[in-house]
Amino acid sequence: MDTGKDTHMSLPEKKLASFIDDLASDSPAPGGGSVAALAGALGSALAAMVCRLTIGKKKYAEVGEEMKSVLSMAEDLRVKFLHLVDTDTDAFNKVMDAYSLPKDTDDRKALRNAAIQAATKEAALVPLECMKHGIDALALARTVAQKGNINSVSDAGVSALMIGAGIEAAALNVKINLTGITDTDFVAWKSSDVASILRTGREATDEILSIVEEKISA
Repeated sequence: MDTGKDTHMSLPEKKLASFIDDLASDSPAPGGGSVAALAGALGSALAAMVCRLTIGKKKYAEVGEEMKSVLSMAEDLRVKFLHLVDTDTDAFNKVMDAYSLPKDTDDRKALRNAAIQAATKEAALVPLECMKHGIDALALARTVAQKGNINSVSDAGVSALMIGAGIEAAALNVKINLTGITDTDFVAWKSSDVASILRTGREATDEILSIVEEKISA
């Protein structure tokens, strides 16, 4: 089986099995950051599915327009998450490129260090963006759990779990990149962002799962 990386082809153009083969290979990218974004895309896709299974149903006529709005937002987030799958890999590759710059003179060492710092900041910001999109996606999962087709409420729960997992995974990728950044103000700022988003994401996920469990048990 060929497990060589092909970073020129985006995830939407690849079969899932091929992407998983890439993950399992000995190359570090795509890696956890791309998986975090994929989890967000899967969760958003499930939210969109619940919307589609609700829209047009007589029993849910009162929420039909709201579900159409949620569907549009879920599809938009799905596209954004899929884009981040590749963006995360690209950001990692830029860090590796920076580390490969020459350092045989003091000037070149300075340029190399500056390039590493800039690339590492970008590599931290990509999963942070994924986390922020995750909060938006959880809001949609909450709506479909509350108002969507009851027969698909478990899918709303899985949507929340996938999005929540994506947020948690993305947080790890932000944190590991922050360890390589010497700008203490930047590190403190982004660490605060991570902690805040994690709290919000965990609370939202727990709330959605409570809604789902209640509806399943009713």
